[in-house]
Amino acid sequence: MFLTKKIRHVAGAALLATCTVFALGSSAAVAETIDQVKEKGELTVGMLVDFPPYGILNTENKPDGYDADVARQLAKDLGVKVNIVPVTGPNRIPFLLTNKVDMLVASLAITPERAKQVQFSDPYSAAQIVMFGGKDTKIAKPEDLSGLRIGVARASTQDIAVTKVAPKDANIRRFDDDASAMQALLSGQVDAIGCSTTVAGQIAKRAPDRFENKFVLLQQEMAVAMRPGEPNTLKAVNDAVQKNIENGEFSKLFEKWLGSPLPELSKS
Repeated sequence: MFLTKKIRHVAGAALLATCTVFALGSSAAVAETIDQVKEKGELTVGMLVDFPPYGILNTENKPDGYDADVARQLAKDLGVKVNIVPVTGPNRIPFLLTNKVDMLVASLAITPERAKQVQFSDPYSAAQIVMFGGKDTKIAKPEDLSGLRIGVARASTQDIAVTKVAPKDANIRRFDDDASAMQALLSGQVDAIGCSTTVAGQIAKRAPDRFENKFVLLQQEMAVAMRPGEPNTLKAVNDAVQKNIENGEFSKLFEKWLGSPLPELSKS
């Protein structure tokens, strides 16, 4: 009888200890990134610095560009300082998942594969591939490319996009790079080119009032990436993103760096 009571006592103590451990574990589990950021007063953001104009190193060798300005604005809205850490394309997600950074503002396009590893905010940016040509050339849709000379950088995203939608009688001329396609447009060798809005902005600076965006071939949206399973962190970032889209702040920053208004973005 005494032995039975003793076993029950030990078992009860063990159960209590186990419950305490689980309780402590549960408390630790609910401490999200956003709570840790506010506690330390600093947001550590991973960012590419070799993807102009989204991410660059300025003359002082410090991170700059559209993504850097977005990171600074997000930190301001969260009421904390920002620490921008340079990352690369291959290591940016591992940096996030191993807690080297709190989140990524690193020109990370939303894809189903990446969504299995991280949770994405609502988009804060987009890279567009557009058809860009002379204002006197009437192009409003893919069918209008019929019979025209269209320049693209060979084997590029824009080459694939143009080839997919162009009529069979469109004369697609492939160049070694965007710079060659740009020069072909400026010199009149082609009627229009498929290019990124960044390239289009460069052409517009060199030849004001001669050219315009005709239509969007492809849009790839970019979002802030966070560790999965943190709903409060996601809400805080989404609130800040939507606030700055609605008040026009992100569009001002986008125009500052890319020379055009922020494209219309989807919302989760």
